[in-house]
Amino acid sequence: MAVPAYLVDTNILLRIARRDDPDHSLVDGALARLSEAGVRLHYTHQNMAEYWNVCTRPVSRNGFGLSIADTDRQVRAIEKGMRLLPDSEAVYSEWRRLVVSHSISGVKVHDARLVAAMHAHAITRLLTLNPSDFARYSGVTVLHPRDVL
Repeated sequence: MAVPAYLVDTNILLRIARRDDPDHSLVDGALARLSEAGVRLHYTHQNMAEYWNVCTRPVSRNGFGLSIADTDRQVRAIEKGMRLLPDSEAVYSEWRRLVVSHSISGVKVHDARLVAAMHAHAITRLLTLNPSDFARYSGVTVLHPRDVL
């Protein structure tokens, strides 16, 4: 029997990094439950770029204001506990198909890229705090951390 696999959205990774975030306990509990169930948790290059952006951006610009060294430590922890879904020509081709077929523009292209990685790697579940951002995509089961607890 195949081990269940989830892609973890960047908003989940950012909440787990900040213990003072109002959603930290919810996200921490959901990730713990999935881990206990033997679920494989995944991230993409894009997740890490978005995460690095927020972590190193100044607080005055809606970031965390962390140093490169602190951000690197946090990214290493994510890399240790989750698996990378690598970029490939298949991910790019699927992303192109999705943005054209769904008429996607602006910031929504990032969500399409995550879904493209999921499709290319046969991952069907996504853990996110923003399920409505992914409602347009077929073949993706979108779960909020509350759905896991």
